[in-house]
Amino acid sequence: MMQLYPAHAAESLEFHKVCDLLLQKCRTDAARERVDNIRFHTRMDHMERELTQASEFKNILQAGDHFPNDFTRNMQKELKLLSISGGVLTGEQLLAFHQLALNMKDLLLWFKKHDDLFPALRSLCSDITYEKKITDIITSVIDDSGIVRDTASRELMIIRSELGKARHEARRTFESVLRKLNKAGYLADISESFLNGRRTAAILAEYKRVVKGILHGESDTQKTVFIEPEETIDINNEIFSLERAEQKEIHRILVQATKDLSEFSVQLEAYFKVSGLYDYIRAKALLAVDMKASMPRLSPHPGVQLVKAYHPLLFLQNRNTNKTTVPLNLTLDRQSRILIISGPNAGGKTVAMKTIGLLQLMAQAGLLITADENSEIGIFRQLMVQIGDTQSIEHELSTYSAHLQHMKHFMDFASGKTLFFIDELGSGSDPDLGGAFAEAIVEDLAAKHALGIITTHYLNLKVMAGKVRGIFNGAMAFDEEKLEPLYRLTIGKPGSSYTFAIAQRSGLPAPVIERARQLTAREHFKLDKMLHHTEQQSVKLSDKEKELDKLLKENTRLKKHYEELTDKEKLRQQHETLRLQNTIKKEELDYLRDTERKFKQIIHDWKKSENKQEVISAAESVLFRKKQVATNAAAAKKADKNYDTIGGAPKPGDLLRNKTNHGVGTLTQILRDKRAILKIGNMPFNVKLDEWIVVRKKEKPAPSK
Repeated sequence: MMQLYPAHAAESLEFHKVCDLLLQKCRTDAARERVDNIRFHTRMDHMERELTQASEFKNILQAGDHFPNDFTRNMQKELKLLSISGGVLTGEQLLAFHQLALNMKDLLLWFKKHDDLFPALRSLCSDITYEKKITDIITSVIDDSGIVRDTASRELMIIRSELGKARHEARRTFESVLRKLNKAGYLADISESFLNGRRTAAILAEYKRVVKGILHGESDTQKTVFIEPEETIDINNEIFSLERAEQKEIHRILVQATKDLSEFSVQLEAYFKVSGLYDYIRAKALLAVDMKASMPRLSPHPGVQLVKAYHPLLFLQNRNTNKTTVPLNLTLDRQSRILIISGPNAGGKTVAMKTIGLLQLMAQAGLLITADENSEIGIFRQLMVQIGDTQSIEHELSTYSAHLQHMKHFMDFASGKTLFFIDELGSGSDPDLGGAFAEAIVEDLAAKHALGIITTHYLNLKVMAGKVRGIFNGAMAFDEEKLEPLYRLTIGKPGSSYTFAIAQRSGLPAPVIERARQLTAREHFKLDKMLHHTEQQSVKLSDKEKELDKLLKENTRLKKHYEELTDKEKLRQQHETLRLQNTIKKEELDYLRDTERKFKQIIHDWKKSENKQEVISAAESVLFRKKQVATNAAAAKKADKNYDTIGGAPKPGDLLRNKTNHGVGTLTQILRDKRAILKIGNMPFNVKLDEWIVVRKKEKPAPSK
């Protein structure tokens, strides 16, 4: 298990807030208990198993499939009763065990239906089998409402049969007595009531000595008394006796059912445990869907490689207010071990640091992280945090003294498997002396090969990247024109603190700001100004890169759209060509079939006819038809060569082409009934317009010089 320092290290990184959100997704006490006792694993197989389970369940949720783990009742008390000799479960408790067993049956059937799509989830119940005897024992005793069945035993059936008869007789007798009392005028307005488990008649107080029976009580006003008529006393006593016998037999049946069920206590406990575990995994998956979290790659070695990572709590908060969360990219490994983040106050340095620490804790706790799936998370055995005010009233330590005590622990116990976070290293002391101590501490941590992140304003720490191996710089971007932070982490260079820019934004008088510039050491001011200038150039370059990237994406989109349109047009032309070819082939096939039929008829007539000349004439007409088809085909080829088909509604002056013989003429006049006068050569013809189509003469290419 990962060692945390100090004890509230996870709380400093806001891991408890993630757990609070996780608790809200849990439906069972078993799942909530797992959240309360969550652990940070240091074994890769445990991490991989839990992350894979959460990832598989997330896929189920996003696919809209229903995972049949709907049992949410806490059964710890009932399971203890099963293990106690002589324990008795109520009908309601037996019904709960019945639902638990059916829940397990549904889970096993669901996994069988989905084969091996979710191996990590299936492995949790791979050793569990559904015991039908459990449900048989329960259903033989109770019904769907948890009431003991009449058929649970022969004795109970007899008792309930006699009890039913007795209650019917008591009801008939009581109603008969009630009618007599009402006729005599002895009844009060309410007429009857139940007292001490007995049905009584409501009698006016002045007649209480007239009506014979047992007095069970009177009203608050003492105007009404409640008497059990003597006619029903014996039958009510019999009912009372039968009810006691019924309860005694029900108790015996439940004792026996509990005893029979206790033989399966191990299976039932396994059912309950796995249903709670699935609910816990479901809660992790639901939280991952909310946060848009995913499973990273895992490495057994200490290291962090985050791609498009963002703080999960900040993401949820910004989503509710329609704000954008800026992601960060970062790598900590053996070559780049310690990141020094600098930049202006309120620029996001601490948030960036907390993001890395929180995601590391989430991954080692088996929670999906808010980063791209191409990210990689290693395993750390220690996590040390120094964030916020560390003043100790109890030990009368100043902020800086407490800070140094924490640093001592860091240096005493840090190793190559340690991940540390230090916010504002060296603050709270003299700038020169604090900066010197901070530099010495960073050198010591680097020598121990620990990995971590430090935020600072000290210039000497910013220049360490060029002197100490494994240390590199990072800066939080700042828009000087708008005087506001951009919350973007840039790796590879230190950042300016923008002290004068922020002072100007705060409204300090210009003479005061200028005097501060004069008092600042020349080298210090020169370096800060250089960082300032470099960072602004980086911001402008980044903006240009974003604009270029946007234009490239738009160009890609338009290119894809053009290709789609081109493909659609080619496909349309191919379909049109195929349609025309099929039409022509169909016409040819119909012609050949008709010709074959006619020739068969000619042969038949030749054999039988005495007038051979008539048969010869018929054969010539068939052959002429074939010649006509060939002529028409030649005319069509010639027309295609000289004319382009336009189509549309014809008008006087248009060239029209015949659809059958492909002759071409000029439309001179449109008549009624879809007819027209067409001039072919110098001769006018009266034709049907639907047999003609509008064409245009092709332009001849200019002769080459």
